Amino acid sequence: MKFFQQEEDVFSILLETISEGILVVDGKKNIVATNSPLEGMFGYKEDELLGKSIDVLIPDHYKHNHNEHFRNYYAKSSKRKMAAGRNLWGIRKDGTQLPVEIGLNPFTIYGKKFVIALVMDVSLSREAENKIRHLNEALEEKVKLRTGELRASVKQLEKEIKRRKDAENKIKNALQKEKELNDLKTKFLSLVSHEFKTPLSNVLVSATLIGKYTEAEQQEKREKHLEAIKNKVRYLNNILNDFLSVERIDSGKVQYKYAPFNISRVFNEVIYDANMLLKTGQKINFPKGVDNYILYQDEKILELILSNLVRNSIKYSPEHAVIDIEVKPGREMFVFSVRDQGIGIPEEDQKYIFTRYFRAKNALIDQGTGIGLNIVKSHLENLDGEINFVSEEGKGTTFTVKLPNHENDFVH
Repeated sequence: MKFFQQEEDVFSILLETISEGILVVDGKKNIVATNSPLEGMFGYKEDELLGKSIDVLIPDHYKHNHNEHFRNYYAKSSKRKMAAGRNLWGIRKDGTQLPVEIGLNPFTIYGKKFVIALVMDVSLSREAENKIRHLNEALEEKVKLRTGELRASVKQLEKEIKRRKDAENKIKNALQKEKELNDLKTKFLSLVSHEFKTPLSNVLVSATLIGKYTEAEQQEKREKHLEAIKNKVRYLNNILNDFLSVERIDSGKVQYKYAPFNISRVFNEVIYDANMLLKTGQKINFPKGVDNYILYQDEKILELILSNLVRNSIKYSPEHAVIDIEVKPGREMFVFSVRDQGIGIPEEDQKYIFTRYFRAKNALIDQGTGIGLNIVKSHLENLDGEINFVSEEGKGTTFTVKLPNHENDFVH
């Protein structure tokens, strides 16, 4: 073979001692030296490649990018493995392709820069890799199949476990509901016994005393006891109404009647009635800005909600306390709040305050059924409204109610 025309025999001997294919090219991609392993690898005769472009050894679909890659490497050349991590292919003289690995190393001799390429035929290793890949694919397919079968078995087992758990939960739920029902019955009977017994005893006492006041000058005493009877009857009537409300809500028999109304009418009526319940020195601050606000809702339900909150504020506030009612009317949402200076709700009881029959520990000595707030919350949920509160024991409570204004649902 020929090599640079100088010290030809020495270079030829050195190149021929290397078992891998050797290829040397200049800056114009022309082949200037090869060895017999490379020539045999690509099917060429001795020195047949000399002077040819390296493109004769490159498949057509790689050639369009190779020129730029070669220029970049030649300008900034360094020792490296060509296209590491990718499969490279060369093309034989007969047009067939062979897989190769190529190591590149630049060098300069007699002031001229060349690139030497160490080319290895990796047909056997590539074939082995393909076999391993095919085996892995087959193994993966088997694993996938077995995994699918296992998943199906697991899924079937999960269904069976779920079925058994559902059956177990149904039994537990049934037992829990029965226990809750028994607890509710016990609470209800205790409540009825307590809340009805005292007022009825007072009615009986007042009625007995009225019978003894027969003289004309005792009319004031008779009227006093008559008023006491009326108050106790009203109280018992309210309790019965609460029980009926609970029954209607639970049975789904509540039918809401939406209509436009001026909220000032509701606030006037509720506050007027509440004034008769005020303790000494208590005061209710009437809300501002309600005179011309029209709300499209169930008027009776709003009255029930407002009345319940105001009466609670009066009941749980001390003498000379102030109860503030604030209103924030809006086109889509009507918001109002009732703030008192009462006993407040203990922090540990606040999460139960809307639970039916629940009474905070600091309110147990006061009359009450523990169902008023539960009724309020149930109605608001049915009306797509909501109720929230903030409270601090000993400092008071503020309840805030939001009700949608269905103005756009009506023609007016």
